[in-house]
Amino acid sequence: MRRLIKSTVYLLAATSVLVLLAAVWYFQLFTRLGLHWAAWQHAEARQQDSLWLPGYRAVQQARPIEGVADVSALTWDAERRILLAVTNKPAAVLELSRYGALLRQIPLTGISDPEAIEYLSPGRFIISDERSQTLVKVRIDASTQALDVRDAPRLALGIGLNGNKGFEGLAYDPERQKLFVAKERDPMRVYAVQGFPPPDSGVAQLSIREMTELNQALVVRDLSSLHFDSRTQHLLAVSDESRLVLEIDLDGTLLGSLSLLPGQHDLKRGVPQAEGMTMDEQGVLYLVSEPNLFYRFVPQGVED
Repeated sequence: MRRLIKSTVYLLAATSVLVLLAAVWYFQLFTRLGLHWAAWQHAEARQQDSLWLPGYRAVQQARPIEGVADVSALTWDAERRILLAVTNKPAAVLELSRYGALLRQIPLTGISDPEAIEYLSPGRFIISDERSQTLVKVRIDASTQALDVRDAPRLALGIGLNGNKGFEGLAYDPERQKLFVAKERDPMRVYAVQGFPPPDSGVAQLSIREMTELNQALVVRDLSSLHFDSRTQHLLAVSDESRLVLEIDLDGTLLGSLSLLPGQHDLKRGVPQAEGMTMDEQGVLYLVSEPNLFYRFVPQGVED
């Protein structure tokens, strides 16, 4: 009898675990279906006014960036027409071609955990230190051989400090001189910062606010990168854990999504850990995934 009771207890425990796992799976499934249904509804009605992420296709997939590991972030240098990323093993800024070839590495000192980089204007960039939640203004051009940012202008925000769940993404609106900052999770948030970086002359008034409506539209598990599209005035957000790129307007309307799962958008395999994303002026979307994989997506109607 005792053995029967013990077996029954084990069976009930195993059944409970299976039911819980099934519930989690169904919740994820219906969340994803609901997300795609909402994205389809909004984007179908406003396709002409959006980037129409459902029409993007992967034309370059999982190209290893030779000689580097732990690649994070991605930004487009519109002046030199190259991509920049960061790595912290060792800390460096990476310059890449549009096709993922490593052009050079620039050693970086003065930041312990570089996680994001964003182009502001010719030669001007922001780099974030994830753990300390610090934003640092730097200058990078073709003549830059090394970066020592210990005395560079910086802004320490310290919002909900919790180690390796800090500032994962940056995006910049050049028209309004507004910097969007993404906190990865716990809690997941997007903030708008104005007044930093400071102007070259004069004094700017610093303003930091939470993008409440936009944050409510982020039905994903985490944030790993941001990009602001000046043409549409929309924000793109990448979630590594949810395997999605979202297009959202600043009022919090979800306009479309791009799945990073295998079989979607011509992907032969899923993107394992999306860590950085940006676009060029033609709407070509570039993405990097840890440890060192490079992807390129082109919009509908664009020949590669």
